[in-house]
Amino acid sequence: MLSLDVLGPGGPYRSRRVETVQEFTGKPVATLSLAPPLYVARAMKALRRAPVLPLDERIAALTEAGRAFATETVAGLTVSEYQRTVSATTGIPITVVRESTGDIARAAQRIHHSLENARPSAAVRSWRDPLTRAGRAVWTRRGEVFAVHAAGNHPAVHQGWLDAVALGYRVAVRPSRREPFTPYRLITALREAGLGDDRIALLPTDHRAADDILRHADLGMVYGGAEVVRKYAGDPRILPQGPGRSKILITAETAWEPILDTLVESISGGAGVGCVNATAVLVEGDPTPVAAALAERLAALPSLPATDERAVLPVAPMGLARRWNEHLRQRAAGTKAWLGGDGIIDDLGDGTAVLRPAVHQLDSPFADQLGAELGFPCVWLAPWDRDAGIRPLRDTLVLTAVTTDVDLIDELVAEPTIANIYIGDHPTPWMAPGLPHDGHLAEFLMRTKTFLR
Repeated sequence: MLSLDVLGPGGPYRSRRVETVQEFTGKPVATLSLAPPLYVARAMKALRRAPVLPLDERIAALTEAGRAFATETVAGLTVSEYQRTVSATTGIPITVVRESTGDIARAAQRIHHSLENARPSAAVRSWRDPLTRAGRAVWTRRGEVFAVHAAGNHPAVHQGWLDAVALGYRVAVRPSRREPFTPYRLITALREAGLGDDRIALLPTDHRAADDILRHADLGMVYGGAEVVRKYAGDPRILPQGPGRSKILITAETAWEPILDTLVESISGGAGVGCVNATAVLVEGDPTPVAAALAERLAALPSLPATDERAVLPVAPMGLARRWNEHLRQRAAGTKAWLGGDGIIDDLGDGTAVLRPAVHQLDSPFADQLGAELGFPCVWLAPWDRDAGIRPLRDTLVLTAVTTDVDLIDELVAEPTIANIYIGDHPTPWMAPGLPHDGHLAEFLMRTKTFLR
């Protein structure tokens, strides 16, 4: 049994109130300390009092922490032990956890590149820059303390707040109680690399104390579903990170057969649990042949325990698997099921089940199901035509548009609710360090001021 303490400004803190983290088979793995409200309030005040490290020291700490995170024993776990633990408690295939480990390390080690990409080209980093003698824009923080309510569906979400550390914010992370291992490891590595205990904190809490973390921060980022987005949509201090609803559009002048591998990767890559996985494919014309081909390919994916080296699909406790199955059955009512119509549960015999892919065909590009993002590979296919326009493509994190229509591309780029656009044969999960995910986080954390001396 691992003991995951609160990581507060005064060092590790073991609360009297703890929660047991279990593998999906029911085996206990760790005890997670929960920070009480009074401790949270004091920790947030201590973060605010902590002095800001110089930029070069912050970058050095992130670089070293990224290396240690991916290669060394941290918080008592080797890299392989950490990866197996995450896989066994989340149901994410071990190969996906390994890939995420490398992604987090690269993001930390290339953080300076990310900041430079986000900084306005005419703005300087400090008022001490000689250019401010003639008047210059200075890039500066909008606050001092940043809070994160992290998700537990994928380890790679913890790349998201590293920019805040690099920009000089003191950061408090409330981890998912489903998967606290990644932030615990990353924050421990950052502290040991020189960031210090009083500049970054891990504050596991129950729901009662969760909002206290946001209330004591200047700015915050919250992961969750549509209800979380609605809750914080009117709060300018909070950046909600909701469902991705990523999509693929195939127009009539292009062929879908040569990109079938890309379609499969977009839907099922990384076990199909990410916000960048495609949940809708819109086809100009008849989507039937595309649906049939996808169903055939996705049906061939193996059902294996998450810790198996060949696993590619997510695993869930049987109770959760049944809830997903029932939810899909209700959402898919009235659609044509190519795959998953008779259920998505594949019992592994140990109290867990593989969540199999689902493929459903719709009659309209305006069907409600196109916005349904589930916790396993699930895709909805619909016909699309020029009269429908870009309305069915809105509210999309990543859109892969397989088209040669430059006027359509102009419309897609101009649409403010589409965050990222890939033209041609590119899978929706494609990402690279330094490029924005849902905009640069720095766009939310920073502002420019004119400075003249």
